[in-house]
Amino acid sequence: MHAPVLVLKDSLKRESGSKVHHANIQASKAVADIIRTTLGPRSMLKMLLDAGGGILFTIWLNSNSSDGVWVHAFSPLSFTGIVVTNDGNAILRELDLAHPAAKSMIELSRTQDEEVGDGTTSVIILAGEMLHVAEAFIDKNYHPTVICRAYNKALEDAVAVLDKIAMPIDANDRGTMLGLVKSCVGTKFTSQFGDLIADLAIDATTTVGVDLGQGLRDVDIKNYIKVEKVPGGQLEDSRVLKGVMINKDVVAPGKMRRKIVNPRIILLDCPLEYKKGENQTNAELLKEEDWTLLLKMEEEYIEELCMQILKFKPDLVITEKGLSDLACHYLSKHGVSAIRRLRKTDNNRIAKACGAVIVNRPDELQESDVGTGAGLFEVKKIGDEFFAFIVDCKDPKACTILLRGASKDLLNEVERNLQDAMSVARNIIKNPKLVPGGGATELTVSAALKQKSSSVEGIEKWPYEAAAIAFEAIPRTLAQNCGVNVIRTMTALQGKHANGENAWVGIDGNTGAIADMKEQKIWDAYNVKAQTFKTAIEAACMLLRIDDIVSGIKKKQAPGAGPSKPKVETEADADGEQILPD
Repeated sequence: MHAPVLVLKDSLKRESGSKVHHANIQASKAVADIIRTTLGPRSMLKMLLDAGGGILFTIWLNSNSSDGVWVHAFSPLSFTGIVVTNDGNAILRELDLAHPAAKSMIELSRTQDEEVGDGTTSVIILAGEMLHVAEAFIDKNYHPTVICRAYNKALEDAVAVLDKIAMPIDANDRGTMLGLVKSCVGTKFTSQFGDLIADLAIDATTTVGVDLGQGLRDVDIKNYIKVEKVPGGQLEDSRVLKGVMINKDVVAPGKMRRKIVNPRIILLDCPLEYKKGENQTNAELLKEEDWTLLLKMEEEYIEELCMQILKFKPDLVITEKGLSDLACHYLSKHGVSAIRRLRKTDNNRIAKACGAVIVNRPDELQESDVGTGAGLFEVKKIGDEFFAFIVDCKDPKACTILLRGASKDLLNEVERNLQDAMSVARNIIKNPKLVPGGGATELTVSAALKQKSSSVEGIEKWPYEAAAIAFEAIPRTLAQNCGVNVIRTMTALQGKHANGENAWVGIDGNTGAIADMKEQKIWDAYNVKAQTFKTAIEAACMLLRIDDIVSGIKKKQAPGAGPSKPKVETEADADGEQILPD
């Protein structure tokens, strides 16, 4: 008998074979179970706390009236770091998981969120279910590649079915768009506020949409739609501004105008103050008059800068950098309002809204760089802060959504829901096709795949059929969250879909009744559904193909590199990019 040979170090831990498969599947199912209850309009909210969090749990009991009931269980700790949401991605983003397979499930919902912005919960539930049905085959010693091949085939056929039942719509028809965005927001916490969020989302996305030619439109939500949350007021006061709003006041409030109609706007990203030397500059002065001369030169330099700007008769000058007292004096003397130290992103938005061009050096200014598209510049006080509004723009290509609400938590949740709603509106503008919601799409796909599975040859037939059954997880979860008899509802739905006559029969998420989705106006965007299926199945395949986990690997250091020293900040670093508030 040979002595055992040690290949791996003692500090490394290795697991392999079916043990790994089972562990991965268990972990993925656990993640799916965490957010299973947040699917659909009757969904529960999750409350996530950090270490110093205060509330143990919070449940939203949704009665049929719009005023639900909050049930709290308090603990005496302080209220810090609380997130209350039912957005799948937001929940998973806050969780800190140890298991590697569970972490990759979280990546899924992040991908989904970045790609299409909606369907973050569905993707996790579907992937969890795909892995769950694969467990039986792993136990029967099926090879994972066989299961993956069957799944990929099922995915191709599922997308083909989607193409078949998709219904093209007109993205310019506001009524249809409203119904669509509403069915997306319907599953969220803000559904109780009716059309409000859907209206905001459609207004914003249609404002910033740009034509790329050949009938294509693009909407850049991240850069050109800013959501500004101001606590106070009612949610009904929220609106989309035809322009931009920034959290700044004019530099000299008493001397400068705070309201200008049809302003001429100049945007700069250079400082309007005397240039300091790159490093320490020494000047040797022999005569006393030289000192006054030096100061005079500084003043003349700033005056020249201001005169170059004032040539173009602006009403408003906005710069990303500093603006000295002297420059402020020259500008206010000529009746020009000025705002300084603006964020670059805000400056870009203002440029898009009023048609100005951001200029790097005042001596390069041209008439075409002046923005004349804005109808009104006004500084208003909301709560205890001043906000500058540049609104009533002609054909703005950037906008700000002003959200008002009772508390920070509420505003954060509304913002998350608004992001989803805008993503859905963007998807429709990009690819104007609809599929039925309420689990109807999944049931249609499932029925079609079951019929097709009889023609699949060889050993792949069984995993293919299992994938078909896994698609039913979405309608089943919807039914569970409604609290209806799941088995009866699912059997009735499968019967209706088995002969494939009406692809639009699904579950009404509010009542749990079986209904025609076309009549109920419960729709989903084609992009979202296709992306959900692709992401879920590809992720399930990836996790199934892991058969070995080696943990405890040390990161390699470069030869000769000792432990890294802490970096000490020098004087030169201190004068860096960080700009102190005014």
